[in-house]
Order: sequence, then C-alpha cells, then structure tokens
Amino acid sequence: MPPAMPLLSRGKHRNPSKGACFMEFASYLAGERWSDHPSCTHPLLAGLARLVNDHTSDAARPRLAVLIPSVIGLTSDDPRMDARIALCSATAALPVVAHERQLAMAVSILSAEHVLAVLEGRPSGDLGERSRQALAQVPDAARWAYNFGRGVRISPKGFRRYAAPNAVQLAVRGIAQACVPDPDTLLRDLLATAIDDCWALLRPASASGTGTGAGPAPAVVDPARWADACRLTGVSA
Repeated sequence: MPPAMPLLSRGKHRNPSKGACFMEFASYLAGERWSDHPSCTHPLLAGLARLVNDHTSDAARPRLAVLIPSVIGLTSDDPRMDARIALCSATAALPVVAHERQLAMAVSILSAEHVLAVLEGRPSGDLGERSRQALAQVPDAARWAYNFGRGVRISPKGFRRYAAPNAVQLAVRGIAQACVPDPDTLLRDLLATAIDDCWALLRPASASGTGTGAGPAPAVVDPARWADACRLTGVSA
C-alpha cells in the first residue's frame, strides 16, 4: 500500500496509487485483496455502492467515505436482501426520475414487494409504508404498473438474478440525471438507507442506524487502517 490513503474517485483502479472507488476502499479496510468486488459485502449492495460512487460528483464524493465501514461484513445468501436493496433503490428514485423511468421504477417496487411477500409468507399485494408513499407521489405511473403487473409474477430467483440488478442500475442513473437541486445528497441517502435496511435484515435484534450517521466502524474493520483513513480523508472516526 502507498504511504498515504487513496482518494475516492470514479471508476476502477489498478492499484491504490491511482485512487480508489468506494468498494476498493472497503476491500482495503477489510484487509482483503485490492478489488472493487470484495467478498466482505453483498454483491448487489456492492454494485449499488459502485454506481453511487461513479454517479456522484467529484466535490460530493468524499462525503461517501464515512459509509464505507458499514458495508464491511454486510453480506448474506438470504434472497430477501436483494429484494430489499432493489426496493430501496426504486422507492428512492420513483418520485424524482424522468417519466419514462418512473414506469420501470413503479414496476420494480411492485415486483420487489411481491417477492418479499412470497419469501416472508405475507399476502400478495401487501405493501410497505415506504412503497405506498412513493407510489402515491406518481399516481399515473403507479396505475400503469398495477395494470402491467396483473397476472405477471416474477419468481424470487428470477428477480434476484435479473430484475434486482436492473432496478438498482436504473434507479441510480435516474437520480443522477434527475432535474433536482441536489442529486448527490439523494444518492448518498439511497446508499445509506440500503445499508440500514440490510443490517436490519441481517441483525434484526441489534440493528442500529448506520445510515447518514454511519455509526461506529464494525469490528471486522482493521482499526489502524480505519484511523489512517479518517485522518487522511478528513472523515470523523
């Protein structure tokens, strides 16, 4: 490793001297081989983090650094995690993205809710409060999505493999291109909320808000490396 920590920047980096994306920084803090696909983080959550990193402006990207420790050790084979990440992304994007993307986001919400209902043994059509609020803000898109989804039901396996990654990608790109005053904050809040949702699923009895405050660094983070990262990036430990 170089004598100074790499700076967060867009894209993939061959080595730390060239900079680091969000997940490459996570691989370093976790003590793993340098990679933007470290094993310490759920694949779809890592994908969301890479997208948010790359679609955030250079000026705002350093604000993401405080969230990095919160994704380390955050992984599971539970298919509900993919559905929750996709649902979080779609509900965040739906109210602000362009009309053509709203239709896809509304369908993604209903599909994710259906998959979660199947996996959790709940009645089909049972929506969470966040989903109801997002759909209520765009009634035309919601109505179209309900009509489109009648008689069409995606399997949890199919959703996990195809629909969830697509929903995450469309959501991040849609927010980044939306006509809103501060897309950078929306992207950061999306990643923070997704991290919170995943921890709540993984540790329901002890989950605490890692979100916009990020909470303390998890025990799997190398303390010395995290202290160096805080010092050299200006992040509060």
